This record gives sequence, structure tokens and C-alpha cells, in this order.
Amino acid sequence: MTLTRGARITGAVLCAVLALMAVAWIVRDIRAADGPLPVWEYWSGTASLREMVRPTTTSTSLVLLLAYAAAAVAALRSASAASVLIVTGVVTFALRLPGVWTVADAPAPEELRDRALLTTYAALVAGLALIVVGTAGRRPVPQGDERPAGPVRGAGVAVFLLLGLQAVIFTAWEIRQPFVFPSGFYPEWFIGGAPLSTPLIEGPPGWVTVAIILMSLVAALGAVGGAALARPLGLIAGGFILASGALGVARIIHFELYERFTDLDIEGQLTLVSQICSLLIGPVVIVLLARKGVARTPAAGPWGGPDSWGGGWGAPVPGQPGPQGYQPPQAPGFGPPPGGGFGPPSSPPPRW
Repeated sequence: MTLTRGARITGAVLCAVLALMAVAWIVRDIRAADGPLPVWEYWSGTASLREMVRPTTTSTSLVLLLAYAAAAVAALRSASAASVLIVTGVVTFALRLPGVWTVADAPAPEELRDRALLTTYAALVAGLALIVVGTAGRRPVPQGDERPAGPVRGAGVAVFLLLGLQAVIFTAWEIRQPFVFPSGFYPEWFIGGAPLSTPLIEGPPGWVTVAIILMSLVAALGAVGGAALARPLGLIAGGFILASGALGVARIIHFELYERFTDLDIEGQLTLVSQICSLLIGPVVIVLLARKGVARTPAAGPWGGPDSWGGGWGAPVPGQPGPQGYQPPQAPGFGPPPGGGFGPPSSPPPRW
């Protein structure tokens, strides 16, 4: 299925609106912090929170901004525009949903809270609209046009392994955190609220991490199966993984943890290794999924037939010539006459 022209334009406009809202909040934070460097330090966890105004965004907004820009272009040009819009809408709705109940109680000026709440509702509406446009605007692909396709077979297997590994890493740390965090920190880690201080327009960290884990798992399964939705979903998941790795490595460099690697306990060493893995896995997944997909065809058997148990060894495909042009014999009394075709014989019957 592909998208109608009207659906493509509508989807691109919705993505542009979402991108502009993300830009507006990031620019607001840069202006409030007197430069982009303090915002980056806050995102990476290397800033001194006592000496700066806390931003309202995290790296989540930056990744979504890039995703919206790419989705707007894909909506106008890609054969997989329907999958791109649906995936972008689902991700937007999932990540912005906590703002409905976290913004109202956030420790921020009332005017800023009102703007954040308006942004949250607008993002949710736009996300749902993207899902509707991507679903209702589909039509059959015209003959000869490019068809939506998922990752090629080799890339799909590689993405399955990489995203699966990253999902296991994130899940393991989420399981570990209740044992090291102060008591009473849950369930606020996932749903927000005191004593957790969450940036104004972002979801709680646990909520975002669970969303990334689910995105990674669904994209991994879709990639190994060649599903068209695996490409946009895997690209977004790869962007979040890359951002996580980049911010983690920034902390490693800032605090010079690499020089004290051997002095760290096992948990500290595993943390460093996990962050480096994310920095490596993210771009590899993005590169593999950014390649143009092709429609998969059944693998050929050793004698030209499909390699399946149902076909047997060298069994010809119905309607196609067998090995080396061989045609199986017809049972007597069945099938067309030797002259070819049904109907009257090619010559008149003999006269008696």
C-alpha cells in the first residue's frame, strides 16, 4: 500500500508542526541557559544544577526533532510513507502522553506550565492525526511504482541481533535500579511526580526507557521478518540508542572515568561498557536501516524450485518449467490435447 497525494502533504505538515514545537522548546532552553553548551551539559548529566536554570527538554526532544524532519521528507517522497507516518505518530503519542498528568504539578511558573500543557495536547493530537492519515490515506500501489519494502535479509538479521542486545542491556539496568535507588523512588520513576524532578515537557526516565525497549524489540522482530515498519521504527530506536551512548560517553570523558576503569567496581565497569555499546550499536543500526529495502523473494532450491519441504527435492513450481525445461508427463486422458489448447482439432477429421 502507498499514500495518496493529499495524505502525504497532510502528514508532512503534521511532522513539520511537531518539529517546530520541538525547536521552540529547545531554543527556549538555549536562551534561558545563555548558550547551547549548558543545555548539553544538563542533558549529559555533567552540569552543576545549582548554577543554572534547569531546561525543560532532554535529548528526547532532539531525537524526536530529527525524526520529524526525516518523516516529513519521507511522507512526500518515500514508498513507505504510510509506515513512517504511523510509526511517528505512535512514538509521539507514547512519549508525550505522561505530560498530561506530570505538567500540572511541575515546579515551574504557571505561564510556562500552561505553554507546556498546550504543547503536550497539541503533540498528542498531532500524533493521533498521523496515525489516522497513515492508515486512512493508503491505496494500492500502481503497477510499476516502487513498493514499500523492509530491510534486506542480511541487514534484518544484523538489526535483530543488535536491537535485541540493546533491549536486553536496557532491561537489565531497569531491573537493577530498584536495588540501588533510594526507597520510595518507585513508581515515580515510571509515572513521574515527587521526589523525581522531570524536565517540563518530557516523560519520566523510566517511562522513556520502557518505550525505547519496546521500540527496539518490535523493530528487531520486524527487521528479521522484512516488515516495512521495521525501518522507520528501528531508525527512531537507533537514534535514541545513539543519543544514550553519546551522553554516557560524554559523562565518561567529563569525569575521566576511563582513567580509573580498573579501580571501579564491577557495576561501574559494566556501566561504562554498556554506554560504549550503545554508542556503537546506535549508528550501526541507523546505517543498516537507512539502506534502501528490497522486496524479499522465496529462496530457490537446488534445482530451481522453492527450497521448502512441500516442494520436495527439485519439484517444479506449478505453471513453470521443471529442471532444465523438463515438463512432467500428463496422466492419460487429462489435460490439453497434444496439438495444444482446447477446442476443435487443428485439421478436419478424415472422411470415411
